[in-house]
Amino acid sequence: MAQDMRTVLQESRVEQAVMDRYAAEAAKIVGENNISANQADLLSACRDYWPANSIWMREGVFPALPQLVAWPKTTAQVSKLLALANQEKIPVTPYGEGSGALGGVVPLRGGVTIDLKLMNKIRVLDERNLLVTVESGLNGALYEEELNRAGYTGGHFPQSLRCSSVGGWLACRAAGQFSTRYGKIEDMAVSLEAVLPDGTVFSGRKVPRTATGPRVDHLLLGSEGTLGIITSATLRIWPLPEKRHLASYTFEKLESGLEAIRLFMRAGTRPAVVRLYDGQETGNHFPELGDKRCALILLIEGNARLVDAEAEVIDDCVRSEGAESAGAEHVEHWLEKRFNIGVASMLFQKGAVLDTIEVTTNWHNAYTTYLAMQDALLGVEGTMLASGHYSHVYPEGAALYMTVVGFPGGDKISYYKKLWQTAMEACHKEGAAFSHHHGVGLHRGLWMTDEHGSGLEVLKKIKDALDPEGIMNPGKLGLEEVQLWQK
Repeated sequence: MAQDMRTVLQESRVEQAVMDRYAAEAAKIVGENNISANQADLLSACRDYWPANSIWMREGVFPALPQLVAWPKTTAQVSKLLALANQEKIPVTPYGEGSGALGGVVPLRGGVTIDLKLMNKIRVLDERNLLVTVESGLNGALYEEELNRAGYTGGHFPQSLRCSSVGGWLACRAAGQFSTRYGKIEDMAVSLEAVLPDGTVFSGRKVPRTATGPRVDHLLLGSEGTLGIITSATLRIWPLPEKRHLASYTFEKLESGLEAIRLFMRAGTRPAVVRLYDGQETGNHFPELGDKRCALILLIEGNARLVDAEAEVIDDCVRSEGAESAGAEHVEHWLEKRFNIGVASMLFQKGAVLDTIEVTTNWHNAYTTYLAMQDALLGVEGTMLASGHYSHVYPEGAALYMTVVGFPGGDKISYYKKLWQTAMEACHKEGAAFSHHHGVGLHRGLWMTDEHGSGLEVLKKIKDALDPEGIMNPGKLGLEEVQLWQK
């Protein structure tokens, strides 16, 4: 029985009589075939790609288990499920496709997991206004493919594209690999439809901008299921690009590459892809370039004349910082391999602990944050590699993406915690922000006070106002203490 499985983060569970009553009513709402307490379904909805989950589950231990999974098909059904859970004070964990990296879907207090995978339709494709209204459960790759068939792109390509959902992107403020041109998901979001814990359904206006007070629907962006459930969104789309220009360069120093990027962003160019790798990652991803120089890969797309103009401006900027052209083939290689996580899976199988830690810097501290975090990670006994690249850039700064691999001799969870503690301390000391696009989940909640200061108390007040019973995704975003997961 699932109840007998050993868990390590299960803080509590709902009395079975209460869950049985809820399940009976939920079956009337979504149908008998769309609820389950079967062991396989509970296991499939209890975790995401947080490395701690992988460590535990390889040892036959589970983080925590829901007591019921429900699969609604409509916003009205979500509303009824939440209203009922609120009435019974049953914890609710919203679930997209489980591609998060920080334990955001771990059901710490049992209850019901509401899985949105059956809400997977494009409702309206508005070609004149370049808008699409899409349900939250639609898989990212299927979303893009459907737009492509109509001659459009959503512009959002996270590495998890094939195993993430539109709602998941919105819930954690995700970024795609083409974000420098198209923006992060919050830049694409025009309006949201959402359900509050008491079952209230609301949505925002589908207009370019408003100045009618705070956008209440946008409050759900980045809320990770703690305030309610996003059921659909109206997003910006773009015509498929007329032309693509691929280019790569190498620099003797990482600092020179950063300065070149700062210059062409300052000049107003917006290439779709900008990725600058340190020597270690250059050698790993582009072995023919070696590890003595730092690689920059660029992809520019859109109107042909604009693409040509941007390519010329960028070329001038990077050459002013001593860049050497390395051709288009390295970008083609990256495009072919960009969704491949086979190496990570292989390392896990061999007993490694690995993770990626993405933070946000301004230009003045982009390089020093890299040095500080690399030094901190390599200083933890057992770490074999700590490398980095800059994966998303803006006129005011960049996202630094650190990769760490270790083979600890002792307890892997203790080692994992040390990695993050030293990395976050280094990040905080350098004045960088703790997350760029992976969100907070459970794990990063440990540092939310350092990140927000008194602003965290404001978030807690909003949480208390919208979710007075505290049913929505308990323990996430650092909004309350989790007794079984501490620094």
